This record gives sequence, C-alpha cells and structure tokens, in this order.
Amino acid sequence: MTYDADPETRAQQQQQPPLAVPERGTRQTAVGPGPEATPATTSAEARLIPQGERDKLAMRLQQAVNTFVDGPRRAVEEADSVFEEAARCLTDAMAERRGTLRSAWSGKNREAETEELRVALRTYREATERLLRM
Repeated sequence: MTYDADPETRAQQQQQPPLAVPERGTRQTAVGPGPEATPATTSAEARLIPQGERDKLAMRLQQAVNTFVDGPRRAVEEADSVFEEAARCLTDAMAERRGTLRSAWSGKNREAETEELRVALRTYREATERLLRM
C-alpha cells in the first residue's frame, strides 16, 4: 500500500528547494538561514510597500469597488490607477532592495568576504523565491 501525504503536506514539500548534491572532491557550504535571520527581521523585510501607503491604496481600491454601481467606467479607471501605483511602488522597492544588496558585495576596491557573499546569496534567493510565488 502506498502512503499519500495530505494536500497541505504535499504543498509544503513542493515549496522546499531541491537538495543539491556536491560534486566529488568539493566542499559545499549550506546557504540557509543563519543566526541573523530572526522572525522580526523577516517580517520587517516582508513589507515592500510601507503600511501607510498600502492602507491608502487599499482604501482607494475599496472606494472604486463601492462606487461601481454609480459610475462603472470611473470605478474601473480608478482601480487601474491604483494597480499602476501599486506596481510602481513595488518596482521602486525592488530596485532599492537590489541596490542595497549589490552595494554590500560588489565594492570595486575590495574583495567581499565569504560570509558577506553567503548572506547576499541567501537574500537574493529569498527575494527571488518571493517574486516567483506571486
């Protein structure tokens, strides 16, 4: 008899990255959360758009939905405007994050330390995985 995991367990297993097998004769260092990755850090970094801006955009979107019956075209135009602004905020936040990450490891006058590179790689991986889950 074959055991099938419940859908939630299967979903969690599918989200985990595949294990990498090192080539023979090489050393592999795990690139995973280190001691500096605390829940507080993770939740602070999780907010790409500041809460105040998110609240304003959500309020505008809700107002557009609420006014649809009285002015459908105007409501859709407002929803389009909110979407455009949210996308711009997200793009700006990602560009700023990338600049910060890049400056941490790509200094022209110095060699980045292995630990700095490990942290940068982990951060790039986490940010990219978040984007791919959207």
